Amino acid sequence: MILFPAIDLKNGKVVRLLQGRFDNMTQYATNPVTVAQKWESLGAQWLHVVDLDGAQTGQMNNMEWIFNIVRSVKIPVQVGGGVRSEEIISRLISGGVSRVILGTRVVEDETFLDKVLAKWPDQVAVSLDHSGGFVVTRGWAVISPWTVIDLAKKLERLGLKYLISTNIVKDGMLQGPDYQGLKDLLSAVKISVIASGGISGLDDLKTLMAMNKVNLLGAITGKAIYEGKLDFSEAVAVCSTNV
Repeated sequence: MILFPAIDLKNGKVVRLLQGRFDNMTQYATNPVTVAQKWESLGAQWLHVVDLDGAQTGQMNNMEWIFNIVRSVKIPVQVGGGVRSEEIISRLISGGVSRVILGTRVVEDETFLDKVLAKWPDQVAVSLDHSGGFVVTRGWAVISPWTVIDLAKKLERLGLKYLISTNIVKDGMLQGPDYQGLKDLLSAVKISVIASGGISGLDDLKTLMAMNKVNLLGAITGKAIYEGKLDFSEAVAVCSTNV
């Protein structure tokens, strides 16, 4: 299982939100490149970078920081947050991003993912951010009519290869992932799934691995590693797998 350290960007700073709320934000660093290099040095196989300005407004304000991160490390980087056009996807991939994460546009425009997968079948993931079983969009502010399972099945039929599942109630709470929701999702589809939200320590990662689900590709961790609740090097050793 791959452990993805999260680097959430807001106005060029590394921050974390509590349950996706922009009015409850903690700043951890002022130089995202230094943070990226730190996680790489501690054994990260991938980086997970989110432009929170993009998620909130649809305008990616941290693009140059993203490219600086990509240039500063040798490991692959996946990026999301406000990616709502083919132009932005193309720009990110041309800039060295290995995987682009989509969300709002896919939920709101049924034709968009078809076009994207035709061009970048192996370099696109969709983030299913959800609350109460329903997918949420636009920086977690709008509840869609789609259930997580129904939308995941639809995306699988369209040929999507990677999903990220975030229960926003768990995000930033350090109370453990949504295990049952993940089990249900992993059983419903064969797509590779990355778990996100709620990782509080090593035991949570061991519990995820103990599910023995072949399509559980990895887990994203943020607050736990920034606040010292999870030793990243130790966690990587436990989760270690071939990319």
